[in-house]
Amino acid sequence: MDIQKPKHRLTKKGRETRTRIVAAAAKLMFERGVAGTSVEDVQQEAGISTSQLYHYFNEKRELVLAVIVYQTKQVMSDQEPLLSKLDSMEALRTWRDAIVQLQIERKLQGGCPIGSLSSELSDTEPLARSELAAGFMQWELAIRQGIRAMHERGVIRADANPDKLALALLTALQGGLLLTQCYKDTSPLEAVLDVILENIASLTI
Repeated sequence: MDIQKPKHRLTKKGRETRTRIVAAAAKLMFERGVAGTSVEDVQQEAGISTSQLYHYFNEKRELVLAVIVYQTKQVMSDQEPLLSKLDSMEALRTWRDAIVQLQIERKLQGGCPIGSLSSELSDTEPLARSELAAGFMQWELAIRQGIRAMHERGVIRADANPDKLALALLTALQGGLLLTQCYKDTSPLEAVLDVILENIASLTI
């Protein structure tokens, strides 16, 4: 099911309004959580009426699904152009530094936009969980493509498993983001990324 598809074909203005609603909802849900964000809150943040909101979304659940798609795109784009070319140790370390810097710029608040939604929704909203999993898979795939490129060029050993390394790196990143949010300190994020990257570096030829 394409959850991004609106109920009807939208004009350019309609698409802009819908995007404004989703962006407003994403901002509030990142700051307050899904449960802590009401439809009325979104209306006020987006500067729209009740009828306008329900013109684009039948219920809050539809809006949440749209927010997941929106946040996935934002998370991926925030890491570009680095994320698309993680095919060397230098590139991986530069990406690591950018991830840490992004948390500093956010004042160590909120953790991962996808991860925070996953913590809140995965056990109770099956459709949301599926969409969140798809978002994480996109992220993992981008990492995997870079490590696979290193593997195919013979930069890392033939017996290394690029897929496992990519999954481990993303898993470590999520844990690091969570503890960084909790501790209000980037040390956990830096430590776990450094350990994983050192492991990958140990496999280089």
